[in-house]
Amino acid sequence: MKDMIHTFAGDTLHFQLRYKNRTSIGIYFDRFGTIEVQAPRGTSDETVLRLLEEKWDVIQERLQEVKRRMDGPEEKVYEEGEPFLYLGGSFPIRIDEDATVTQDRVVFDGKTLRIKVKTLDDDKVQQALKRFYYQKCKALVEKSVAAHQKNFKMKPRSIRISDSQTTWGTCDSNRQLTFNWKLAMAPQEVIDYVVIHEMCHMVHLNHDRSFWRLVGKLMPDYKEKEKWLASSSWKMTI
Repeated sequence: MKDMIHTFAGDTLHFQLRYKNRTSIGIYFDRFGTIEVQAPRGTSDETVLRLLEEKWDVIQERLQEVKRRMDGPEEKVYEEGEPFLYLGGSFPIRIDEDATVTQDRVVFDGKTLRIKVKTLDDDKVQQALKRFYYQKCKALVEKSVAAHQKNFKMKPRSIRISDSQTTWGTCDSNRQLTFNWKLAMAPQEVIDYVVIHEMCHMVHLNHDRSFWRLVGKLMPDYKEKEKWLASSSWKMTI
């Protein structure tokens, strides 16, 4: 393996080049933005650099995403058009001030998150959004649990929604399932993965081989869902 530097289109890229027994060139990123290029043995440096230049815009976009993620949660503003995630999609908010509103609320119309508030106030808008995500997460999780219950002999004793800062879901020894309200921002298949993960803990409380075999049996591509959560959590915020 060797360290390499290449400058193109005004940007300089540092990467590690590793030759392996493979038939094509692959570009890989770790969570910190370190780039490793794996190439078939005998591939010339010129061939590697040419491929990097072809993929330059994609590589720079990926590096910017890593930087944003490492900078911490995305800061939001509560103004017309600000995008928020819902079921994996990004939707702008629309804020309606209505003195007759008895309960600040959010209505999703398929294209926008329309927020109806009694008075224009950032805290009230944020609280309305959080209440919306709590309610949607509860409904989405309960629907997913019901859909996957056929794969389990045991049933959850309760389903709760939490404001955890460290976990997407938990299952305790009493089969009480708890899920993070921010999951409502994730695609349905990612929600399904977290649900399956926690339901599998009703059978295997720890993360041993038997646990992961069961998860893999029920969702063979679960690692892709984990990747989505790992790469998107920084923007799952209000």
